[in-house]
Amino acid sequence: MTGLDAWIEEQASLSAREMLRAISATDTIKERPGFGQRVVPLPGSVLASPVLAAYDPDPDYFFHWFRDSAIVIDALRVALAEGWLKSEALDRFREFVRFNQSLSRLDGREFLVRSNFRKKVQPSFLQYLRADAEIAPVREDAVQAEVRVNPDGTLDFTRWSRPQNDGGPLRALALLRWRVQPGLDEGLREALRELIVADIDFTLARVNQPSFDIWEEERGFHYYTQLVQAEALGRGGAWLAESGDAARARACRAAAQQIISRLDALWDPKSSCYRSRTSIANGDPRKTLDIAVVLATLHAQRASGTHSVLDPRAQATLAALEDLFDAEYDINRRRPDGRGPAMGRYSGDAYYSGGAYYFSTLAAGQFYFKLAAALHSGAEFPATDENTRFLMRLGIGLEGAKGAAPADAAFARGDAFMRTVRAFTPASRELSEQFDRTTGAQTSAKRLTWSYAAFITAAASRREACVAMRASRPYGTRAGTA
Repeated sequence: MTGLDAWIEEQASLSAREMLRAISATDTIKERPGFGQRVVPLPGSVLASPVLAAYDPDPDYFFHWFRDSAIVIDALRVALAEGWLKSEALDRFREFVRFNQSLSRLDGREFLVRSNFRKKVQPSFLQYLRADAEIAPVREDAVQAEVRVNPDGTLDFTRWSRPQNDGGPLRALALLRWRVQPGLDEGLREALRELIVADIDFTLARVNQPSFDIWEEERGFHYYTQLVQAEALGRGGAWLAESGDAARARACRAAAQQIISRLDALWDPKSSCYRSRTSIANGDPRKTLDIAVVLATLHAQRASGTHSVLDPRAQATLAALEDLFDAEYDINRRRPDGRGPAMGRYSGDAYYSGGAYYFSTLAAGQFYFKLAAALHSGAEFPATDENTRFLMRLGIGLEGAKGAAPADAAFARGDAFMRTVRAFTPASRELSEQFDRTTGAQTSAKRLTWSYAAFITAAASRREACVAMRASRPYGTRAGTA
């Protein structure tokens, strides 16, 4: 085992434990005196960050985000499968399911009658409150479009970017993957079925409705949201067909095909990337090229074809993003050989340091590991006009390549990004949301749960690539890593 191998395994184990602490964090209490709140998390809630901050300067992420929680609960399954967590992961998952069942019973009208929250809010904080007319309709499937709730299971009454339509399909995908996990009793399986059906119905109802993007900044039709919608409907439709729900399954398949056609149209040959969204009036043109496209590919987990790691256009998008951040960040201009560029969200990002994100940099590494695993398992790696830059980065000729060489090159490129993450991980092993584009110092939310989840899935994908590598050449060895 090399030094990088050992560090990745240690950090994956630590990340799993840190992630676990953010689930069912019932012993952590958040006081928001300005809003008159005392929030005690319920079992099954997932904190985006357990750090008690209040924009002082760190942001207040003491919420259960639907998007983040689905990503985290999927990583919990991976950590369990890889042995980084044991039975406690299954206990937290059961609590997560029960908590999400309770959220389906939220009702904005009842909240307005019972909470009397406005009288508890300090005058200077009244400007941040939602109108009653916005809260009252929140019930049934509208709850999933809420973006986030308090971890005590109550509605978030502060103004935010709503609606967001990615939480439902992401949860459906995570729960569909959990269904095949051994050790689930019949009661838990039935609860999963109810939640999955609800998420599929939610997704179907919103296929043609705009929503805010993954970064909660612009409203429209976005690549990330649409791809996870398409995959949730595709996999959900197959599952429903197996269970005999033919009518709903047909609706899912038709909607998924409709979405994929939209996504295909987002290819921009001039920029050599999938555009992150359809044109948005007054939208920031710098967000056309966005790491959200790569994250969508990973979170959807399409095995092959368009919008997977084997898609030349998806590969071209990652190559364009690497070029972008390589040129834009000071920490990349002086990086040593053997490291990949630290990756951010999009050009001109101004949130906190506007710098590199751990989950973005890990996503680039995971993309390459997934590609390496697919190639070692026999997938073809076509050379097209679209992925020329990507092929050149891997040292592959424009005629393409088969066999171990491109797979090994992809694996090595994945390790280059893991070295970058290692270089900017402090001795404490904590992972924040960002690390500064100039100094490399951690910034924004501390101990971001999504960052730990991203490390787990990247490390697991690396393991998957190693297994596929050994299976493809059982008597060979792979090139060592430093």
